[in-house]
Amino acid sequence: EVQLQASGGGSVQAGGSLRVSCAASGFTFDDYIIGWFREAPGKEPEAVSCISINDGQTFYSDLVKGRFTISKDSAKNAVYLQMDNLKPEDTAVYHCAASLDGGIGLWRLSSRGNDYWGKGTLVTVSS
Repeated sequence: EVQLQASGGGSVQAGGSLRVSCAASGFTFDDYIIGWFREAPGKEPEAVSCISINDGQTFYSDLVKGRFTISKDSAKNAVYLQMDNLKPEDTAVYHCAASLDGGIGLWRLSSRGNDYWGKGTLVTVSS
């Protein structure tokens, strides 16, 4: 059974930090691009960041570049998103999404159409 288990969300004040984790199972981790979309109420999912597990290539949205850092641990089949200097506009449900590595552009375009889409974890940033 394929699982993408997100954890680590919570509530912080603006300027604070959180780390969200995505634990993957049921597929060959190294063959995938894995990352995060976020979904605010009433809005379409927005690509935040992803990483190619095989070659380490990364993508960051312009809205989070310089504040968020994505990393991977192939021994644990996990991907992490360190979020620093959080802003109220970062408030959303963060979903982990994974697809066979067909390029970061395809991962970004696929959104909920990625091969696997996790339930998400809520991040709330107050001003």
